This record gives sequence, structure tokens and C-alpha cells, in this order.
Amino acid sequence: MEFVTCGSWHGLLGQGLAERELQCLLAVAAGHTDKEIARRDGLSPRSIKGRIESVMFKLNIHRRPALVAEAIRLGLIAFAGNMPPAPKHHNNQDSTNGVFIA
Repeated sequence: MEFVTCGSWHGLLGQGLAERELQCLLAVAAGHTDKEIARRDGLSPRSIKGRIESVMFKLNIHRRPALVAEAIRLGLIAFAGNMPPAPKHHNNQDSTNGVFIA
């Protein structure tokens, strides 16, 4: 698997998005504007807008926050910050069989 990163976000290549589309999506997830992304990549803001619109079309999404949420849900991108490891599940007699007890 090949990954692309932007700040604290990483994305998985080979899942239907071009590398530059994925880079733009990650930058949007990181909170960057079209102008900031364009300045970083040496392109025009219009080019960046076109790439983001292409990703929106591919995922059938019409708003940027929904785009980021859908990309996370699909596993295209993920936050790669300092998250603690998930606790290991132990199967014992106190098991709740999938019922969450707060």
C-alpha cells in the first residue's frame, strides 16, 4: 500500500483517486484553502478547485465538510496524529457480547 500525507492526515492511493486529487483532499481535511494549496503546489487556485470538484464528483458529494467525512468513512483518508493505540479486546466471563455499557 502506498500512502500520501499532508500534515497530520494520510491517504491511501489506489482507491479510485489520482495522487494529486488525494493530495488536495488531504489538504482540505487539514483545513487549507484553495489559495494555500495552490501556493504550496505552485498551481493556480482554479486548478486546485477543479481537482477538489473532481473528487466531489467521484464520491457524489456536494460540500467540503461532507467530502472529508465521506472520505474518512470510505477509508480513503485518516487522521495520523498522536492517537493512543486501541485497547485489546479480552474475551472473559465479564463479556457483554457486543453491548456497550457506560
